[in-house]
Amino acid sequence: MTDPVRFTPPSTDPWKGLRGVMAGTLILEVIVLGLAFPIVANLGPGITWLSGGYLGAVVVAHIVAAGLQGRSYALRLDIGLQILVIAGGFLQWSVAVVGVIFLCVWVYIAYVKHDVEVRMAKGMLPGQQPIDE
Repeated sequence: MTDPVRFTPPSTDPWKGLRGVMAGTLILEVIVLGLAFPIVANLGPGITWLSGGYLGAVVVAHIVAAGLQGRSYALRLDIGLQILVIAGGFLQWSVAVVGVIFLCVWVYIAYVKHDVEVRMAKGMLPGQQPIDE
């Protein structure tokens, strides 16, 4: 059996850029969720301890997660946060809509991450060369 061909690392770290995109997406979502407070306040029963606490906790969780994007579990954490935002539909349906939109963004980011992993394994990224053994 022949060993698969191995390649040198790419000339620039693709994961560094992806971590930045992921952290930036979380901060953008924090801004959008912050703008959801007036929506929840003006529609339906308004801001209660439950709704304000839930939205506040989700916002804080997003800020903390933005700092954890270098971890191996970051993408799973980010998608899990989207489930929490979608569950916020019990507060106001527009919060769930925000969660669904951002879930689509995170599914696309997961696709891009997978694509980079495949290209890296095939040696298709700039600067990669086969390793002679």
